Amino acid sequence: MPVTAHTIHLTVRGAAAAARWYADAFGAAERTRIVVPGDRLIHVQLVIGDLHVTLADEFPELESYGPQHLGGTYGAIYLHVDDVDTAWNRAVDAGATILRPLADAFWGEREGQVLDPFGHRWGLTQHLQDVSLDELQERASAAFATPDPHA
Repeated sequence: MPVTAHTIHLTVRGAAAAARWYADAFGAAERTRIVVPGDRLIHVQLVIGDLHVTLADEFPELESYGPQHLGGTYGAIYLHVDDVDTAWNRAVDAGATILRPLADAFWGEREGQVLDPFGHRWGLTQHLQDVSLDELQERASAAFATPDPHA
């Protein structure tokens, strides 16, 4: 299974403050920021040297929490692969527990998350289409919009 890229994804309580702190403490450069309704950040891409880090606020509805909520460190390691279905089946066959089923995602990738037998969260993803930042913002806002109960 050739791995084409890697990114550390960290969920934190207060992603905007964390992005500022990483810039101050480590010289992180912010590349992109995606805000969903409620002013939550679903995606803040930082680069520290050649390390890519993605931050997100907590999303309880996705069971995505930061270390402050969990009482310990939280992280997800993402592997970007050429054939995510094959990689997915291999991980599940080896005993990974499915956390989020493999599916086509609004950001232009096929993605899912598994938990390995040692407690580490892994995201497996494959690029499907290029999505402009403007279109990504629209899709993110639509995906996380709260339905109007009076409609």
